[in-house]
Amino acid sequence: MDQHHRQDKRRILLEQGVLNPRPALVRDPLFGQHSDFFDPRDLVLVKYEMLRRVRVDGLTVARAAAAFGFSRVTFYQALAAFEQQGLPGLLPRRRGPKQPHKLNEAVLRFIDQRRAENPGLRAADLAAVIEHELGVSVHPRSIERALAGRVKKGRSTEPR
Repeated sequence: MDQHHRQDKRRILLEQGVLNPRPALVRDPLFGQHSDFFDPRDLVLVKYEMLRRVRVDGLTVARAAAAFGFSRVTFYQALAAFEQQGLPGLLPRRRGPKQPHKLNEAVLRFIDQRRAENPGLRAADLAAVIEHELGVSVHPRSIERALAGRVKKGRSTEPR
């Protein structure tokens, strides 16, 4: 694999969120052959091959986890995800809340009311008012994202 192709593949893996952050820890012999296929930078491939080596080749969990640069806990998490979801289960998941949990309907209505009273109100000002009046600490960027998402989905940001 030439250097240009390797850089392209690295960029694609990074964009897809599947670039292995620790490829140097992968010590399985198949990944040491500088193969185009067995790329230690491909996190999904590395996890899949780790599972396969235990299930098909009979390697112990401890040896497989060590050979692929993971802990035994990570092995069992990958195994459970794979058994439940198949290959997509090996894709990394975004950590943390999946949606703005502090910006519930009541807070959004409050924002709409304040913006109706003062259309030029900035997100930082709204965050301060929300914390003072509702006792909820919300980052201004969360407010901006919520408002942008409502406009993008065709929902009004004004009260009904």
